[in-house]
Amino acid sequence: MPQEQKDIPAVLADIVRQLSAHYGLWLAEAVHQLGLEGALDAEAEAGDRLFAILSGKLERALGKEAGGLLADVDPEVLEKLAQALRTAWLATDGVWFQAVEKQAGMDAAKRVNDTCWARFAPLEARRAKARLGLSGEKPIEDLKAVLAERMYGHLNQWEFAEETLTSLVFRMTDCRVQTARKRRGLADYPCKSGGTTEYTGLAREVDRRLRCECVACPPDEHPEEWACAWRFTLVGDI
Repeated sequence: MPQEQKDIPAVLADIVRQLSAHYGLWLAEAVHQLGLEGALDAEAEAGDRLFAILSGKLERALGKEAGGLLADVDPEVLEKLAQALRTAWLATDGVWFQAVEKQAGMDAAKRVNDTCWARFAPLEARRAKARLGLSGEKPIEDLKAVLAERMYGHLNQWEFAEETLTSLVFRMTDCRVQTARKRRGLADYPCKSGGTTEYTGLAREVDRRLRCECVACPPDEHPEEWACAWRFTLVGDI
């Protein structure tokens, strides 16, 4: 078929889909072969190299100067683009959960979900630490910065409470997933197992001395003011 007759946006979307899937499969198998820590070390190198390669290829394809791929785009547009990508990430999580649930049931979907979070949360924390240039000298402050910088930090509404030099409570005051279910007249999604896996892994990646305890998360009862709450405690010397 001549190039002009192809649905080019659909072709580009399918390339992105396959690129994402292939990258994810490499990461998943690296975890299997190297363990999570080794896989995250490999991802740090592979991801940095891929970003440089991809940026260069897109710049050449679009006739841009080196380093100028998005230089002439309005900052407000860039922020809207970033938020669109974050919401797309959340949609990715949802459609995969629903697809696995449809094929194999809720228990299977929750097992896949929890395994994904066990791997993704440490990766997300590591990427946030790298972007923010955190020193590691103030674990509680670093944790706050990572929680604010991560995907959910930009998608949901949240607050810190009961903060001390060695502990912190993080509360999700408006969760997109639970709020959407509430609008549809559905009960809370029971996300406690996934949340425990998620926040435990994220905290340990910020600082190995950080421990996570669930204050309450569905199916637990919780007040209207927040959907879930998590207590982080630094164990050992500051």
